Amino acid sequence: MPDLLRTGSDWLADMLKEHASRPVVYLRGAVEVTMQATIGRTLLKLDDGYGGVRMEWTDRDFLIHAADLVLGAVTVLPERGDTVRETQGDKTLVYEVMAPGKEPAWRWSDAYRKVLRIHTKQVGVE
Repeated sequence: MPDLLRTGSDWLADMLKEHASRPVVYLRGAVEVTMQATIGRTLLKLDDGYGGVRMEWTDRDFLIHAADLVLGAVTVLPERGDTVRETQGDKTLVYEVMAPGKEPAWRWSDAYRKVLRIHTKQVGVE
């Protein structure tokens, strides 16, 4: 019997990529790959260092199919310090893969590990 939840999750991920994404360039050093990414944000709950919690939004999250993140013929996972370039009109926005505090720079966006949610901070405009 097919796994209906997985089938539905895969279908949704594919529809987001096909109908609600834009091209971005993912770079690690001099190696890059162009891929489709759905844009998002995440509200993170962070330790304020005094026993409380502070809330902080990521600048931009890029949701990509994990299988698309191929650098130098090898499928990889995101790393802090990688960059993502997104063209908007005549400008290219540059984002660095990172998350505030001790939060991970990326996480799985679905239960079946098909889609990565990469947290970034804008570091430049070209």
